[in-house]
Formats: sequence, C-alpha cells, structure tokens
Amino acid sequence: MKTMAALVFPGFQTLDFFGPIEMLGGFRDDIQITTVAKTRDPVPSRHNQRIMVDKTLSDKNDYDLLFIPGGDSALDAAKDEELMGWIKLVSANAERVMAVCTGTVLLGMTGLLDGRKATTNKLDFNQTVHLAPGVDWVKKARWVADGKYYTSSGVSAGMDMALAFAADLFGMEKADEMAEGCEYI
Repeated sequence: MKTMAALVFPGFQTLDFFGPIEMLGGFRDDIQITTVAKTRDPVPSRHNQRIMVDKTLSDKNDYDLLFIPGGDSALDAAKDEELMGWIKLVSANAERVMAVCTGTVLLGMTGLLDGRKATTNKLDFNQTVHLAPGVDWVKKARWVADGKYYTSSGVSAGMDMALAFAADLFGMEKADEMAEGCEYI
C-alpha cells in the first residue's frame, strides 16, 4: 500500500483536486490518500466548498506519493515558506509527484522541476511560467511525465494525468478499467 499526500490550500481548484482523486481513489487497495493542509481547519476551495483535512504539514512528511492541485491562489500559497519547504521535502523523498495547473508552477517554484519538462494551465501559461524559469515548459501538452514528476494543464487534464500515472504504477489494463468505471474517455 502506497501513501499519498493530497495537498489542499485555501482557494484550490475543485476539479484539479477531485478529478484526479476520483481516478486514483478507485485504487483504494493500493493507495491510501491523505488530505493534507497547513492547519486542521476545513479548507475552502475556489468555489467555497470546504474540505476536511486528515493531517497537517507538521504531522507527517514521508509519503510515497504527492499530489498538488492548482488554483488561482496557488501563487499566494507560494509565499508561505513552511508550505514550500514541506512540498520540497515531501517531493524529494516521494517515489512520484503529481501537480495540476498552477500547482505545477508552485512545484516549479521550489526548484525541483529545474531542467525537467512540465506543463501547466494554458490560460495562465504566459503569465505564470516566468515564476519558475528553470523549468523546460511545454505549452502544447495536456500532461507531461519527466522522471518521477507528472504535471498537467488545468482542470480536467488532471484526470488524464492521473490515469497515465495509474497506468505507470498499476498497468494500462487497470487504468482503462478505472476510466471505464468513471465513464471517462
């Protein structure tokens, strides 16, 4: 069983988070998903739904997998030194790391994606990629895998990335079964 930290921060994009979680959550015998935030307070999404938190940044930092959603507030989250330090530490120790949309920019701002290919939201692409200049940004991609890092464009592209991630971990047949079960093409 692999442990996965699913990070949330105030203003996270709902589908960036719940789309990949829907896909990966179907592997509940293989992945234990833990929602992580800075505090135990319920965290509001961009659409103001609140999500309960399982662990805080200070509770644990040794996960096998890390997932970072995006949202317009990701760039505000990047100003939090504790959060950025946690992302850097967990990413360095994790077997694999996934990020969606501006969550990729957040990850890129740690320096961990320097020299690696990555992608992010196309609507914000030109306004955000300069924040992580060491990344080899790929504009025309729905998702990109480079080593242990998986990154995707915005919102629904995160589901594509999560399925590619699942195919790499568990095989294409299991990933296809998950997509079919979700009626996702």
